[in-house]
Order: sequence, then C-alpha cells, then structure tokens
Amino acid sequence: MIGFSLTDKQKALREESARIGREILSPARELYSQYSDQESRFQASLPFYQKLVKAGFVKAQVPTVLGGSNESFIDGAIVAEELYAIDSSIMLHVLGTGLGLMPLILGGTPEQQKKFLAPFITCDGEPLASLTHSEPGGTANWLEKGGKGLETTARKEGDYYVVNGDKLWTTNSAGWDGKGATLSCLCCRYSEDGGSQDPNDDPASNIIVLLITRDTIAQNGPEAYRKIAEPNLMGHIAASAPLTRYTNFKVPIANILGAPGSGASVIERAFSMSAALAGAMAVGTMRAAFEAALKFAREDSRRGTVPVIERQSPADLLINAKLKIDTSRILVWKALDGVERGTGDDNSRYEACLQAKIYCSDQAVSAVWDTMQLVGITSYRTDTVFPRLLNDATVFSLFDGGNIGVRRRQLQRLMQAKDYQPWASLW
Repeated sequence: MIGFSLTDKQKALREESARIGREILSPARELYSQYSDQESRFQASLPFYQKLVKAGFVKAQVPTVLGGSNESFIDGAIVAEELYAIDSSIMLHVLGTGLGLMPLILGGTPEQQKKFLAPFITCDGEPLASLTHSEPGGTANWLEKGGKGLETTARKEGDYYVVNGDKLWTTNSAGWDGKGATLSCLCCRYSEDGGSQDPNDDPASNIIVLLITRDTIAQNGPEAYRKIAEPNLMGHIAASAPLTRYTNFKVPIANILGAPGSGASVIERAFSMSAALAGAMAVGTMRAAFEAALKFAREDSRRGTVPVIERQSPADLLINAKLKIDTSRILVWKALDGVERGTGDDNSRYEACLQAKIYCSDQAVSAVWDTMQLVGITSYRTDTVFPRLLNDATVFSLFDGGNIGVRRRQLQRLMQAKDYQPWASLW
C-alpha cells in the first residue's frame, strides 16, 4: 500500500522540532552575523549548537541500535527540513556531523562503533564529526582509472599510517578551535612511497578511511596537523569548511575503518545516504521562502484594492514554488523509505537518493527566486529573509557532490549499465 501520511509519532516529532528550533535557533543569526569573517561567525554559533546537542539532535544522527535515537531515516529528513528552515549554518553542523559518522556507522567494527560513537550519544558538550574527503584540486573524478586520484596519501610505517596532504570543503573537520573535530573519517589513497596514482591501478583498490580524533591530533607534533584557512562563504555564513594540512601525520593502524581497499565503497554509500538528506535541506530553505512570501501576499496590497495573493501573476509564482517544494519532499521521503524498506535493489535505492538530491537542489534557487519576484524589490533588502535564503540555496547543487560533476554522472553510470532496470524502485 502506498501512503504519504506521517504517523502520530512523526507529527509530534515535527512539531517538537519546530518548537525547539524556534526557541534555540531563531536568535542565532542576529548574534553571529555581526562578525565579518567565517571563522568568527562559526565560533559564535557554538552556544546554540551546544543547546541542540543537549536537546538530542546530535544523538539523533546515530541509529538506536548503536545507542543513538534515530529510529528512521525519514524522521531525520523531517527534523532536517524543520530546522534548516530556521538556521542553515547551525543545522549544517548537525547534519555534517551525521555525514561524518556515516562511514563509521556503515563500516566500523562493533568495537570501533562503541569507542568512537560514545561522545555523540551523551547529549553533552559540543561534539563535531566530519567526513574528510574533498580536496583543493577537486574530487569529482577521484575513482577514474588513469586519473590522478586523491592527493592525500597514507603509507604504513610500523604501527602507524603516515598521512600527507590537504583537505578542503570538509564540514566541521577542524573542530571549534582548529585542533580537529571530535571524529574525522579521513579518506586517503594508500601509497607506499607517497607518490602519484599508478594509472594501471583501480583507484578504489587503494582507498582507506582512517578514524581521527582530537587525541590522535594531540599525540602528533604541532606541524603534523594545521588549519590553514577558513573560506568566507556566500551562504551558510556560520558553517565551517576549512582548508587543513596533514604533514607526516601519524594514525594508529587500529584506527583504519574496514580492510584496506574497502574505503571507497564505504564513502560512496555514505554519500548516497547524504544525497537524500541534502534534498531535505533544500526543502527547508524553499519552505522558509514560501512561508515568508505567502505572509506578504496575504497582508500587502501594494497600494491596490486587494491583497497581492488575489492577483493572478503573484498567485502563479506561489503555486510554482509550492509545486517544487511538495514534489521535492515526496522524492526525499520516497528515497529514504526505499532505503529503510529495501524496496527494489541496491542500484534502484541509490538512484532514488541521487534523484532526490539532484531534483531538490536544482529547484531550490528557482523556488526562492519565484518568491522574491512575488515580493518585488523589498525582497532585495538584507533585513528580509530572502537574500539569506537565496545565498543558502545556491550551494545545494554544488556541495555534497556537485550535481554536474558528481551526482548526474553517478546517475548516468547507473543508466549505462546493461542490466539497468528503470522502474525497479516501484516494486
């Protein structure tokens, strides 16, 4: 049976998330936006993040079977939509932590999961996690045979892996003080000599993921790990996506996630899950713009005789935005429901997650722009929500695997396969 209704428990979760989000997050932007640089804004968001941790939103990134409180991927999408509509930057701390934990959740041993998940299920402090994968030179084609592959390398030396290289656009990876996140799942290319990728090798066979904690960083010398820069961003102005450098950085061999060569599969599975949740983030942003425009259209006549909503063209803009929001949400829920229920095969579930990310993120900018056209020049003022939402919306098709360089190419490869079944997700 097909259904799109939330359970009573999910309705309560949505209402509670919205309430807590308004209480905790609503004042945040006014406080952190007074700072002129990304790093200061990020650090100013700490008290609000601590409150979200205490309220259980970080614990909710971990499945219940591993000690967390996440009972359902759809529950995660509901929370993401509600809170992203209020403050995108601080919710990116939370959801970036969820992504950062995903390789450990998917590929860690029970012993590793018990040890490394512990700080994230206590509802105390300010734990951050990071999937530390992206690099300054880009990673769209990191698994293409004959290509350069990852530039961050790891070699085995006694009881350690020794890491060299730079990482960039890795949400949360430097932590609150530049000395590292509570946990980073660091993606490296194994290389005995630290040299270039052998063009004859399958790049996936050399990928390893290392579990890095603040203790790991502290046990290295001061030059082994450094935060080089914190780029100023157009949107998500209090998020952290730093440039970091590893120089002869030592990681205990026990901290490898899975067998050598299994890392690529774990990372791709983690990013397939994040794809649908990125769609939920986009829905939250579009929804915030729609609600602000709807309020304006109901209350303002622009010196006319009737509220703007009674005019055909403005109403059509609202209708366009609403259609984009509702279809986007359905794609997100369908994708995550398929993952939970095991609908179709692995490829069809992967395809549904990719579709959710691509469609929702591609719609985000146009949906916000529809609402701005309705409101008119007033929406161009920085003391309205619209410039913030438009700036936030522009990143959705660029991050978490850019739609052009990564996500559409992943979808293309699925369709190129001889055994591709286009409707497998329906049954």
